Amino acid sequence: MPVRSVPGAASVALPQDGKLFAPASARNCEAIGQLLAMVAPPRGRALELASGTGQHVVAHAARLPGLSWQPTEVDAVRRDSIRTYIQEAGLDNILPPVALDATAPGWAAQHGQQDLIVLVNLLHLVSEAEAKCLITEAAAALAPGGRFVIYGPFTRGGALTSEGDRSFDAALRAHDPETGYKDDFDVIDWLHNAGLELLQAVEMPANNLALAAEKPRG
Repeated sequence: MPVRSVPGAASVALPQDGKLFAPASARNCEAIGQLLAMVAPPRGRALELASGTGQHVVAHAARLPGLSWQPTEVDAVRRDSIRTYIQEAGLDNILPPVALDATAPGWAAQHGQQDLIVLVNLLHLVSEAEAKCLITEAAAALAPGGRFVIYGPFTRGGALTSEGDRSFDAALRAHDPETGYKDDFDVIDWLHNAGLELLQAVEMPANNLALAAEKPRG
């Protein structure tokens, strides 16, 4: 599937000290980290999809040292930024970033037996078909008992619940009609259809939502 362009406001990353800095990532990192500390397994392999600038993966690796983190990113410039963050962090539980389009079919075969998969702020930037493909591949890549955490903005029961969400969703759809907010109930159905069990849906700051799902052991 092609890599989609997004409106500038959807993916702001500013050059800073040889790497990229995303203000949104700085704002949501702590809340996401607190959630992961509650739902992530204490040890094992963790795969971050669409790692972006690299701000999140170094913070999560520091918070959850029992996990070996694999950042992934389709964009080469952002992979360079991730490498810089990793070098500066000096942590030994982060692998070098690899190129991966999480919306393309087949990637689970190269990234199997994950104990944790994390996806932040991507579903609203891709089509429904791409979102379903991503979830199917993530489910296939999880080890039994592995967990998948999705964070981002959603419609709730088919409704946009704030003026900011209505404006952002409209901007996304004007730029690319196939993108836009996904509904929380639909995404939960897609998780179930992929063989995962929803553990919890957690309200997050700035009207975002996190969905935590698990691959059954049996």
